[in-house]
Amino acid sequence: MTWPFPEIYVLRHGETAWNAERRMQGALNSPLTVKGVAQAEAQGRIMASIDLDGFDIIVSPQGRAFQTAAIALAPFVANLRTDPELSEIKVGDWSGMLRDDLPTFPDAKDTPDGVLEMYDHAPGGEGFEGLRARCLGFLQQLKRPSVLVTHGITSRMIRTLHLGRDIDSLGDLPGGQGVVFHLRDGAHHRLQE
Repeated sequence: MTWPFPEIYVLRHGETAWNAERRMQGALNSPLTVKGVAQAEAQGRIMASIDLDGFDIIVSPQGRAFQTAAIALAPFVANLRTDPELSEIKVGDWSGMLRDDLPTFPDAKDTPDGVLEMYDHAPGGEGFEGLRARCLGFLQQLKRPSVLVTHGITSRMIRTLHLGRDIDSLGDLPGGQGVVFHLRDGAHHRLQE
């Protein structure tokens, strides 16, 4: 069987000031923390050992993702191209709010990216179906192997779709910062130092 999508490496941006505060970012932005810079540097060391000849490098235009890409990839790639399709899921009215001030989802699984249901139920937000459509369209337009620098929830959706899974399994994939996910021919590997 020919896999429908090309090989990809997915990097999530490093920790930001708002991540550390447990604040919803969505379309808003905050800078990387010292820990976030160290996580991007770790991703750079992982990626430095991979032959990226023939790979497209595509980055979310949001500051935290572009800052991560500049630290992790710019030392050894010629071009960082941005694409708004890699932006984080929009969280509408909850943008900038602390997670502790939002409604709780008692039966929800907490992940390294937070309680995922918060992102699906944010008033005025994009929701998982909107994010799914956006990410599927993005994956379908990829023509070459690619390195993607994106965000926690968008990364989960891209990886879920690339693996051919239903979005109900979004929380089953590993998350976290400072790591790289490699997807090829239906296989998913977490690369870390």
